[in-house]
Amino acid sequence: MLAKGLTPILNVSDMARSFEWFEKLGWAKAWEWGEPPNFGSVCSGDFQIFLCHDCQGCRAHRASESAHPLEGSDAVDEGTWLSIWVEDVNQVYQECLTRGIEVTFPPTDMPWSVREMHVRHPDGHVFRIGKGLEDTEEE
Repeated sequence: MLAKGLTPILNVSDMARSFEWFEKLGWAKAWEWGEPPNFGSVCSGDFQIFLCHDCQGCRAHRASESAHPLEGSDAVDEGTWLSIWVEDVNQVYQECLTRGIEVTFPPTDMPWSVREMHVRHPDGHVFRIGKGLEDTEEE
């Protein structure tokens, strides 16, 4: 198989709240379907994520503090985990704080040569926002 694209689908409890959350993160609503909407998409550049209301996948059943990725288990975050690669992790961090997005792990240089931070969607999905450290040294 040669994949020509990949679009994750997140199970969400509230479409409007999810669109608002992604807008705070800097993504835009691309489209919605249904009356009332029960499926839709958010996008950033060439990338998109589908949102499905109460179907296709699961959500976290509890919201608790994320375990530090070097010291414990990630089992407390039972939603979907996705990595987003960006140009400036620190800038995204500041924007998340300003916009009221829950940051569960602040920007940290990790031993696997990535500077990353984690944010949590209201339904428990976790986004690892990062940049390779080798890319950071060029700036």
